Order: sequence, then structure tokens, then C-alpha cells
Amino acid sequence: MMGETSAVGSDLRDENRRLEAIIRQLSEERWSLPTPAEGWTIAHQIGHLHWTDRMSLLAIDEPEEFRLVGEQHDREPNHFVDKEAIAAAAVKPSDLLHHWVATRDVLATRLEELDPKTAIPWFGPPMRPLSMLTARLMETWAHGRDITDTLQITQQPTSALRHIAHLGVRTRNFSFQLRGLQVPTPEVYVELTGPNGEQWSWGPPEAPDAVCGPAEDFCLLVTQRRHRDDLNLKAVGSTAKIWLTIAQAFAGKATPGRPPAQMSASPDSGSVSACS
Repeated sequence: MMGETSAVGSDLRDENRRLEAIIRQLSEERWSLPTPAEGWTIAHQIGHLHWTDRMSLLAIDEPEEFRLVGEQHDREPNHFVDKEAIAAAAVKPSDLLHHWVATRDVLATRLEELDPKTAIPWFGPPMRPLSMLTARLMETWAHGRDITDTLQITQQPTSALRHIAHLGVRTRNFSFQLRGLQVPTPEVYVELTGPNGEQWSWGPPEAPDAVCGPAEDFCLLVTQRRHRDDLNLKAVGSTAKIWLTIAQAFAGKATPGRPPAQMSASPDSGSVSACS
């Protein structure tokens, strides 16, 4: 467990540095560029990452204070996150960048040092250190993707996608529950192709339902950064097909995700044997 925690922590630091390198090159004016997240600029994206890192540290070090924040969140679940992002985006870009970098590095270290069985309070069920590290990696990658899309920057995917994909698989039932749907009983086999051609899989290969395709596409789907129709993912079976329309790896209210692009890939293309 400790080895896995260190691996995710290392990937989180790398992902943060990749995003930081891009942000440091921006003029102050470009922080105001609108991103694919409706109503959010680049400043909102970084502000949200910083706020979530701060809340994570608060949950670890001052759980009673965090409980009060959680109660406020519960009173206005549909607007709380946006309000905090707006407040953070109002900070001078250079100051926001400084605070984000300092806080995120402290958080990664604190999570690596905790007992792996520690239950950290959160906006929903408590999280273990490994789960919180994975969630921070997922969010950093997803919000970073909004920023690179805005700036029309293409980055090479890394093996860190495996952690995000794992979270996407683990939250399958959550995606149904979040929408008040009955969780299907059939197992789903997931087989993804990593950035270097490696095969990652979850679930029994003999399962009646399967999802196959590039790991990056699957991660874009579960973080709702691309519409299902714009991704090269193949689904077999009714459970798998429904799941890919509602997949959501992040906490909070159920969201509709991004609209499809004008030019869409075939959603069931691919040639992986489990889905052929």
C-alpha cells in the first residue's frame, strides 16, 4: 500500500509540474481566457485546484473546521464550488500561482506520510490517503486538460492515466447511484491501451459486458472532458453502454458533461479482442 501511495504521489507531483510549466508562461491577461468549462476561465481552473488542495489539508489537519465547511457545502451544493472558484479567480494571478504551488506540494507530502488506513473526512464518504491522492491526480489532469485545450497545447499522455482509469472503473456504481438509477448487477470487463501500447484491465474477461479502447479516451470520458460520441471507445452489453453515457469519476452533483463536437468519432469503433 505504501509503495502504491508513493507511486501516485510521484505521478501527482509530475502532473502538477507539467501544468505549472504551462501556467508560468502565461501573461496576466491570458489567465482570463475562457475554458471549455462553461463560465470558467484559466484563473477559475487554477483557483479551483488551489481551493480543493486547501480543503484537503483542512480535512487532514483540522477536521472539525472542515466539518463546518462541509455543512455549508450541503446547504448550497449546486453553487458552493462555483462560488469558491470565483473568489479564488479574483486573486492576482502571480499570487494565486504561488499559493497553489505551495499548498499542493504540502498536501502531497502530508498524504504520503499519513497512515494508509486514515479516514479523511470529505464532501461525501471519508477518503483514505491513497484515494485522495488519486482524486487530486484526476482533478489536476482534468482541469489541466481544460487549460491545454484552451491554449491549443498537445501534451503526450503518461502512465499516470492508469490511476485515473482505475478511479473511473471504481466509480461505475457511483455514476448510477448519483442519478438515482439502480446499479446493474452484471460485471463489466474494462480493457484499455496505455500510452506506450501496454494493456490495462479490470474485471473478469468473461464478463457479459465490456469496455475497450485507449486509456486516454476512457479518462477523458470519466472526467467528462469529452462527449461519448467523440471518443474511440467500444462498449458491449447494455450495462456498459449505459455506463459510458453517465460515467463520472468526480464527487458532487450529477453533471451532463460536454456537448459533442461537430466531427465525432465512431463510439463503438476499435478492434480489442474483448470487445470484438
